Amino acid sequence: MRSLIATAAVAALMLGAAHAEKRLFIIANQADGYGVDTCLATGAPCGRTVADSYCRSHEFAQALSFRKVDRDDITGAIPSDGSSSCNGSRCDRFVAIECTR
Repeated sequence: MRSLIATAAVAALMLGAAHAEKRLFIIANQADGYGVDTCLATGAPCGRTVADSYCRSHEFAQALSFRKVDRDDITGAIPSDGSSSCNGSRCDRFVAIECTR
């Protein structure tokens, strides 16, 4: 009976380890003059380094994906009146970075 319980416990641990933890970060894609925003928003190869660095800074191993996100895709997180996200004619854009451990 003990060997059956031990076998079940080992199988459960192996199954749990196979599922890596993932998290999706939504960040403001603000034009800063360095081109980082363009790399992330367009999915260009230069964005991989930026996305990986962002994930590592949040204690994740690497980025699985990164892409531009439309305002309509972020329900409830961004005020719809636009008062806090626009400054003059410039409005914030957003990028999603999916990180894994």
